[in-house]
Amino acid sequence: MWGTNLKILGVVLGTIAVYTLLANAIPQIESEVPEELSFTGEVSAEELIDAGEQLYAGAGGCTACHGLGTRAPNLLTAQGSEGPIGARCGNRVPGEDCKTYLHRSMVEPNAHVVDGFQPIMPDMSRTLSDAQIWSMIAYLQSQGGEVTVTSSDLAAAAPDAASAAGGAAAGPSATTDPEALLRELQCVACHKLGAEGQEVGPPFDGIGARLSPDEIRGAILDPAATVSPGYEQFAGVMPPNFGSRLTAAQLEALVGYLAERR
Repeated sequence: MWGTNLKILGVVLGTIAVYTLLANAIPQIESEVPEELSFTGEVSAEELIDAGEQLYAGAGGCTACHGLGTRAPNLLTAQGSEGPIGARCGNRVPGEDCKTYLHRSMVEPNAHVVDGFQPIMPDMSRTLSDAQIWSMIAYLQSQGGEVTVTSSDLAAAAPDAASAAGGAAAGPSATTDPEALLRELQCVACHKLGAEGQEVGPPFDGIGARLSPDEIRGAILDPAATVSPGYEQFAGVMPPNFGSRLTAAQLEALVGYLAERR
C-alpha cells in the first residue's frame, strides 16, 4: 500500500517538475513599456500629447507600419500635397471632425482604409485602454493641427479614473482555446485561417507542414528573427511582445494547434 502511494507521489512530482522546466524554458520577450502616466482633474494638452507620443513611439507599436509610409500612411510627415495627420484628419471623411476620424480609425480600422494600403491595422481597443487611445489621438492632432481632446473624453472613457497607463499591451483572457486566442490576439487580421483573415503574413493553414513546433514557437516569440519568403515587405508588423502577453500554457496551446494544421 505504502509502495503504491509512493509511486503515485513520484509520478505527480515528476509531472510537476517537467511542466515547471518547460515553462521556465520558454523565453519571454520583453516589450517596451513607457513610464506610466496618470491624469487627475483637468489634464493639459501637453500631458496628453506627451503620453500619446510615448505610446506612439513605443508600446503602441505604431511606427512599425506608420513610420515607413509603405505599409500604412506616414502620419508625422506630409502625404502628397497634404500636411501631417493633424492637418489632414479633418478632411478625410465628410461629416467627421479630426477627433472623430482618428478615434474611429483606431477602434474600427477597417472603416477608413486609405487608398493604396491594405486593411492590416488591428483594433487598438484590444491592446490599449480608452484613455491611452485618447492620449494618442491628442498626439496625432498635435502633428499640424489643433488638439481638441480634453479631460471630458478621458472621463467618459473611464468614469472611475481618467488615467493613461504606460502601455503594456493587454493580455488575452485566461482561455487556452487556441482558436479563441487567435481571434482575441487578432492574429487572423494578418494570417489566413480558413476563409478568415488577410494575407499580410503566412497563412495558418498548412503551417504545420512548413514549420516545426520549435520554429512556430520561435516565430511567435521573436517574429523579427526570421521573415518568411514573400512577406519581406511586412517585416516588423507582427508585435514582438507575445512572450509577455501569453502564459506558458496559452503559448503551448497555440503551438500545438498550429503544428497540427497540415
